[in-house]
Amino acid sequence: MFSTNPGPKDLIPELDALAAAARSSTELMNGIVALLHKNLLNYNWVGFYMIQKEVPEEDVLILGPFKGSMTPHTRIQLNQGICGAAASSGKTVVIDDVSADSRYLACSLETKSEIVVPVFVAGKVVGELDIDSHFPAAFAADENRELCEHAAKLLGKWMEAHPGS
Repeated sequence: MFSTNPGPKDLIPELDALAAAARSSTELMNGIVALLHKNLLNYNWVGFYMIQKEVPEEDVLILGPFKGSMTPHTRIQLNQGICGAAASSGKTVVIDDVSADSRYLACSLETKSEIVVPVFVAGKVVGELDIDSHFPAAFAADENRELCEHAAKLLGKWMEAHPGS
């Protein structure tokens, strides 16, 4: 007997189709979080944070579309948490055990691991895809990282092709 649950790589064509059909960046973000959250059982919280200028020279991450439990972290400074680290460095951050990482901003006692992938537009970080799991090392497999990076890249390319949308 085989599983009907898709693996991470099986979702890439569906993500590509979402990007091709999207009429706004918000629609695309909603589609991405819904697809990942619904189809990958260890992706317990999936959401986007987008960078917004608060005051001159001070950017903050603002919670965008997400699926999962409500989070108290609707605004994150770029120097805070794993999300801030990914946005500041422009690099994907994978944490196999959030309890062992001092940067982790606790949202849920159930969260065991996290991946945060920056979204780039014209070479500049504009946001990020953040995914939490109730399972340790849920994102350790390369195919999870590849899927998440593909989703973030799709959003960035869409936004680059549709400025102001």
